[in-house]
Amino acid sequence: MKRLLWIVPLVLIVAVLLFVAYLKLALPDVGPAPDLNVEITPERVERGRYLANHVMACADCHSMRDFSKYSGPVKGQPFVGGGEEFTEEFGLPGNFYPDNLTPFHLGDWTDGEIFRAITSGVSKDGKALFPAMPYPLYNQADKEDIYAVIAYLRTLPATENTVKPSEAKFPVSLLINTMPMEYSNPKKPDIQNVTEYGRYMATIAGCVDCHTPMEKGELLLEEAFTGGREFPMPGGLVKTSNITPDNETGIGMWTEEMFVTRFKAYGDSSYVPHDVDISKDFNTLMPWMLYADMKETDLKAIYAFLRTLEPVKKQVVKFSPKE
Repeated sequence: MKRLLWIVPLVLIVAVLLFVAYLKLALPDVGPAPDLNVEITPERVERGRYLANHVMACADCHSMRDFSKYSGPVKGQPFVGGGEEFTEEFGLPGNFYPDNLTPFHLGDWTDGEIFRAITSGVSKDGKALFPAMPYPLYNQADKEDIYAVIAYLRTLPATENTVKPSEAKFPVSLLINTMPMEYSNPKKPDIQNVTEYGRYMATIAGCVDCHTPMEKGELLLEEAFTGGREFPMPGGLVKTSNITPDNETGIGMWTEEMFVTRFKAYGDSSYVPHDVDISKDFNTLMPWMLYADMKETDLKAIYAFLRTLEPVKKQVVKFSPKE
């Protein structure tokens, strides 16, 4: 009996050590980067420019934004060599820094390594990426769209800037290795199938990522699109909108024209974002000026998809100023 008293704790300790070793050494297990050589064509580059800047909004996180202006427009040209900081202040389990996507950083990456990072969440060195980089959504993108983004990134001018490494806090620093996933190789729906095409575009545009509440670093997907995700800003707490088709608290009373106009207003040549006192005024992380150049057909498809969601009555207080 006495022997059992010390054998049981020893077995537990060994089991824990083996589990930790498995997490650290055997994972992530998504396979090697594919042997891939993306042909750079004008059509691919233009499609990639459109997706990266105005749909997948890579430029949102991987560029610096000026939050002294409404909606935080990108400073200068997109992809200036690394972007915003996503820290514990935003309710995340660590501090994460979007990397430099210009050839200064990606120049020695293969196309397959870039593909794996975008779709599976594994870096060139085999390390897992935290899904603040929304690879679970990009995992659902047609490979030709990912090829187009890669082709576009290859054409960017190199910007010298070394971004500090991201750091997840315990226990996410261990569990992060369980998050990457093998590429699912989906197919983009035909544009004539409006609602399914809209679902596809809404997915790679990341609508669910911001318009879904988060708890302990994880999206509450049972409340997808109902809004309420919290973003602490210098002036107060900002929460995202309910975009389910509820008539009172969502977008149920919005027409297709209203929805499209809401986006396109920020792309008008006469529009200039107003100044914001970051210490007290409302601002938004929604990159309106990037999404403004999304094609009307794509915006209409997203609207059609959102109309198919279950209406959820959920009133969201968008801004609570600091006291």
